[in-house]
Amino acid sequence: MGLWLTVARVAMGMNILLLVGLSYVWAGNYRSVRSKYVLALFLFAVLLLAENVFALYFFSLNPLTRQWLEAAATTAQIAMVLLRLLETSALALLTWAMWQ
Repeated sequence: MGLWLTVARVAMGMNILLLVGLSYVWAGNYRSVRSKYVLALFLFAVLLLAENVFALYFFSLNPLTRQWLEAAATTAQIAMVLLRLLETSALALLTWAMWQ
């Protein structure tokens, strides 16, 4: 297991935690406000959560894709990590702004 893929897995785990929190808050807000905007935020979080859960499965548990990812060039691994870290940063910023 390479360092870059471990960093990607950690980022996906953080994304999942942040998205669970955002989904929880937005679901509560939708129940009280019934706004299409809040519903869209909730559905966005749920879809992004599903994407991160599937990605974590493919990065960690599926033996075929795990081997393929570990055999990928370092440049490709770094690119995957950067995308995950950008997503984590965006979700952290969104979570921070929401809790203010």
